[in-house]
Amino acid sequence: MPELPEVETVRRGLAPVLEGHRLSRIETRRPDLRFPFPEGFVQRLAGARVTALRRRAKYLLADLDRGETLIAHLGMSGRFRIEGEGGGSPGRFHRVAGDDTKHDHVVFETETGGRIVYHDPRRFGFMGLASTDDLERHPWFAGMGPEPLSDAFGAGRLAEAFRDRRQGPKTLLLDQRTVAGLGNIYVCEALHEARISPFRPAGRVSRPRLEALAGAVRGVLERAIAAGGSTLRDFSAADGALGYFQHSFRAYDREGETCPNAGCGGVIRRRVQAGRSTFWCPACQK
Repeated sequence: MPELPEVETVRRGLAPVLEGHRLSRIETRRPDLRFPFPEGFVQRLAGARVTALRRRAKYLLADLDRGETLIAHLGMSGRFRIEGEGGGSPGRFHRVAGDDTKHDHVVFETETGGRIVYHDPRRFGFMGLASTDDLERHPWFAGMGPEPLSDAFGAGRLAEAFRDRRQGPKTLLLDQRTVAGLGNIYVCEALHEARISPFRPAGRVSRPRLEALAGAVRGVLERAIAAGGSTLRDFSAADGALGYFQHSFRAYDREGETCPNAGCGGVIRRRVQAGRSTFWCPACQK
């Protein structure tokens, strides 16, 4: 499933062709994705101007001038394809369509001729509409923790969430109530960089190590965003370019390889937790 850096990459790719533009036509080619489209979906979007394109956790948020926000989640295989603007190419965000069009489920057209197609073979993605002012109280966002790249996230937040907890830090970092948008890949990478075992009781992680972990979370995400996310299976950015951060993984999917942490020399191992693969170095992650 695309994680925060992948969704942020998509947001940046879509922003030039959506922000400030009016939606002139919307076409839904089926009644649902993972969930049914909200009542009056097409009518509520047609003619609306996108005032801002944001991201919250792994959700894309398009604020509209009508006081509503279009919410989109990519699921496992959802992606957006930009097919041109005004008959020309929208610069580096242009992508030649090459996917099977039977999986093109939603089409957005702008008043300037831009065409954005939502493509989702597995249909685990979904879309919704909600009041912009009440968005944080929407069931999809209520109780969600701070953004990991915001000032609200840091060692203090981790100390509060980890206090007296016996679960491992990986389990708690994947809990969206602790911090929003983190997924399996980047949690494995951050814990490895901070040299903290994913299985150590979280309540026993010292404050200095929490400082290191908060910095590692931020650093890993920032580097992944700069690299365009991580291309695993179906993901691609809105401009059609693949992410290349997977070539920089230090622990994830590196089972059997020598740990790259300086002075370690251990070997990366893999263990399945709750159906997900955990990659870690038992030699330096304590």
